[in-house]
Amino acid sequence: MRIGFIGLGNMGGGMAANLVKAGHDVAAFDLSADALARAAAAGCTSAASAAAAVDGAAAVVTMLPAGNHVAAVYGDAVFAAAAAGTLLLDCSTIDVATAKAVGTDAAARGLAMVDAPVSGGIAAANAGTLTFMVGGTAAAFARAQPILGAMGKAVIHAGAAGAGQAAKICNNMLLGASMVATAEAFVLAQKLGLDAQTFFDISSQASGQCWSMTSYCPVPGPVPSAPSNRDYEGGFAAALMLKDLKLAVEAAHSVDASVPMGAQAEELYASFAAHGGAAKDFSAVIKLLDGSWRAD
Repeated sequence: MRIGFIGLGNMGGGMAANLVKAGHDVAAFDLSADALARAAAAGCTSAASAAAAVDGAAAVVTMLPAGNHVAAVYGDAVFAAAAAGTLLLDCSTIDVATAKAVGTDAAARGLAMVDAPVSGGIAAANAGTLTFMVGGTAAAFARAQPILGAMGKAVIHAGAAGAGQAAKICNNMLLGASMVATAEAFVLAQKLGLDAQTFFDISSQASGQCWSMTSYCPVPGPVPSAPSNRDYEGGFAAALMLKDLKLAVEAAHSVDASVPMGAQAEELYASFAAHGGAAKDFSAVIKLLDGSWRAD
């Protein structure tokens, strides 16, 4: 299948490469020449523009930074260049309102569309083990599933248009808050005289265990694959966690939902980013909590 792919950043580059590995003909576009060159090296065909990537494609995948970028790319390029029957898959993490609006515009043009944000980070994008949370009609989901399956280990239909984004921001609000709580617990344990590995061995087998501890431990040592063992480089940047928490809190306000822990997590990550931590993995927030953070 010929697939247009727009947005080849840290996540999109690996995703496009996995579509090539699955046997698809991928026409890729990004504003970054370096990102485009990496995609070409992975087997993608370089497109001169977003519209050129869409032209002749049976499906189009977008992986863009924010809602305004999604609205602009679809409004200015994708809708005009897409042939009737083209399947559109937006894998960006954006606000629910924009996802619904772009989906409505696609339907009005006779185009099937799903919002399919991802969970898993850069390593999963490269490995093809992402989790996709998908919003859209049952028919659109059925068409999208094999394409998304080439890039992930789990493809879950969350509901109607916008439901994928809703699931993503709720999940990441939980992740952000649980990482803060996990980091607080390790800092407190240390100050109370507990060895970090000992505390991990206990809590990871007790009622306090959670993904932020057992898979992504914020202290070096207990989980060798965690970014904490690489000076918090790679993984999921604190700036991206802050973006997702902002989306979650904004969505909560729009439906009058109480999210005090999500709001507190947003404030903490905003402080961390403002003090130079934006590019570090989000688990590095522990360094802000223990007072050891020093911006480079």
